[in-house]
Amino acid sequence: MNELLLIVSLIISFGATVLFLKLFGKGGLVAWIGICAVFANIEVTILVHAFGMDQTLGNTLFASSFLATDILSEIYGKKEANKGVLAGIITTVLFIILSFMWTHYIPAGDDWAMPSVQALFSNTPRMLLASLLAYAISEAFDVWLYHKWWDLTEKKTGSHDKFLWFRNNFSTLFSQLINIVIFNFGAFWGIYSLPELIAITGACYVIYIVTSLLDTPFLYLAKKIAK
Repeated sequence: MNELLLIVSLIISFGATVLFLKLFGKGGLVAWIGICAVFANIEVTILVHAFGMDQTLGNTLFASSFLATDILSEIYGKKEANKGVLAGIITTVLFIILSFMWTHYIPAGDDWAMPSVQALFSNTPRMLLASLLAYAISEAFDVWLYHKWWDLTEKKTGSHDKFLWFRNNFSTLFSQLINIVIFNFGAFWGIYSLPELIAITGACYVIYIVTSLLDTPFLYLAKKIAK
């Protein structure tokens, strides 16, 4: 069941990225990045076992966030991609502040939700701060590296359009490695043992490798839609 849900989640996340582009243009991609920032930071608190390994959720949404910035880079340029990254950072900061406030309200006598909210969000400031740092560094690096690869391939081939798959995959793979190392060690150091933490990080990166390779057709589709 976990494996099936993860596959469906991946299809929905990548499909929604392209759908937001189709319906709302570059503003839709920026909006989707903000949505991913909130949902992924909730999902990442859940640890599941799938494909023979323990992994945190949020991987598919984070992957689609990288897809969105790559689409922004490819179609609208580096400046617009960096605006998308900034939108994700601001959204994460606001989510950290608001989720912290939720746990400090005094509930009414008939309230039933506060214990669950406190259980879910009481430990998230550390996780969200780690996520914010990981997101800001890795996404900014992704945009920078994407255009570095683009300059290199254009110089080598003389074409502005060739090797889209190369700049997409090899910017995202490096960026997601930075993302998962910073987040996992920042969020879970002292919570899991070092061997568990290394295993979880490795498992998450394996998932990121797969999602990075699978997002390429969606990037080609997005470019076709934009044209």
